[in-house]
Amino acid sequence: MAGPIPQSTNPTVRYMSTSQAYDLWASVYDTDGNFLQALDTIEMKSLMPRMLALLETSQPPRPWKLVDLGCGTGRNTAALLGVEGADVVGLDVSPGMLQVAKQRLEMIGSQNQLKLEVFDMIEEAQPPESCLNADAVVSTLVLEHIPAGTFFNHVSTILKPGGILLLTNMHSEMGSISQAGFVDPKTGEKIRPTSYSHTLAEVEAEAAKCGLHVVDRVEERVVDQSMVPLLGERSGKWVGITVWFGGIFRKKS
Repeated sequence: MAGPIPQSTNPTVRYMSTSQAYDLWASVYDTDGNFLQALDTIEMKSLMPRMLALLETSQPPRPWKLVDLGCGTGRNTAALLGVEGADVVGLDVSPGMLQVAKQRLEMIGSQNQLKLEVFDMIEEAQPPESCLNADAVVSTLVLEHIPAGTFFNHVSTILKPGGILLLTNMHSEMGSISQAGFVDPKTGEKIRPTSYSHTLAEVEAEAAKCGLHVVDRVEERVVDQSMVPLLGERSGKWVGITVWFGGIFRKKS
């Protein structure tokens, strides 16, 4: 099992708990040119419809319970609120990120029920009652911050039998070189939360231990030079590197 990525001795890099780091990151998270988030947003345009199609054919009639696990500023929560006949739960370790999400989602004015809660997957033994017996869990760019076994134990607890997990994450090839983080505009320091570089083999093995198996296959993405204009200038140094993976899992019935 992967351990935390070793901390740099660079004095301009400051390490924090994931909650503290994302509380600071919240104000600029959606505007600081994070190319991996941009790539993830593009990939979700195909992954989300695939997940919903699977729900249509396999789960009971709506209303569905849809959980955004590690919802951050609500990027994917907003998409889930657009699903007709869905009760949506957003969970995140960072109160600061949830505050941004709340403001963003209040502007949507969806008729669907929405609940946002703080949940620390590492420190808390059980997920909140509000998210249990879910039809689907969406979790994007979150697994990097959690031991894989802990993450999949929580997902398995949240999902009902036959439920669907849509998962994306930083690829271990990128994770072996770098990790999530941002430059604090107030101090100029690079802020980094706790991170784990999970290989795809480890992810699939830990998922299987918790009764979750890949539907079809997990996709991997390498940054190509032609993608740089879409992803932003910060992606330029990652050309030729596999930076992202994503796929859909199903819990055993």
